[in-house]
Amino acid sequence: MARRGHRPSTGTAGRPRMWGRHAVLAALANPERNVRKLWGTREALASLELPSVLPVTFADVADLGRLVPGDAPHQGLVAEVDPLEDIWLGDLIEQGRDSNRPLVVLDQVTDPHNVGAILRSAAAFDALGIVTQDRHSPPESGTVARSASGALETVPWVRVVNLARALDEIGEAGYWRIGLTGHTEQTLGKALDDLGPDRAVAIVLGAEGEGMRHNTQAHCDELAKLPISLKVESLNVSNAGAIALYAVAARG
Repeated sequence: MARRGHRPSTGTAGRPRMWGRHAVLAALANPERNVRKLWGTREALASLELPSVLPVTFADVADLGRLVPGDAPHQGLVAEVDPLEDIWLGDLIEQGRDSNRPLVVLDQVTDPHNVGAILRSAAAFDALGIVTQDRHSPPESGTVARSASGALETVPWVRVVNLARALDEIGEAGYWRIGLTGHTEQTLGKALDDLGPDRAVAIVLGAEGEGMRHNTQAHCDELAKLPISLKVESLNVSNAGAIALYAVAARG
């Protein structure tokens, strides 16, 4: 089952809180998102057209700071929301059946900043969505939403119980599954050139530090690396994801 947006790190009654202008405005603009409460400074709220049924509380900067973790940059806006509805992998694949928009598969990427940044890159390069393993990925949260800069509301995020089975389903749907790793000689550019411009691609990215698990690699069609300098051992997973998505978008 695909699961999305549970186990929030802050908020009440299973509802995450989001902060920052981009994240809050994107949540308000998303017809699939139910915003339960909104707090803001008078200055931040002055220019917003808000539903009359939405509970709004005026608050000063210090009060808002107590609603979010640490020194989170709330920019005068905090919202409490319901998690988005679950998304099934099969439904997402069906949505992309007549296109070659890429998928991004994350193998136990747990840092919410990285997942948010990958969502942002996925939006920038028109990816169909991202797929993560339910138990080894962060929940929807203000940190993910802030790092995604609004993309949490626009890029489908599928959570699966078994990533290997999900990769099988993705392969059976016609996607060529390319796992990124430094432990191979083939570059991503060469792999994409051999594949041609019309084949749908799923980019598989491994966890921070550990990389892809062996079982995940075994469920890829091929492995490829980014041609980075020997002066750098590896790239942050979100940077690697952005470069890979650009390479897929620029082929042909």
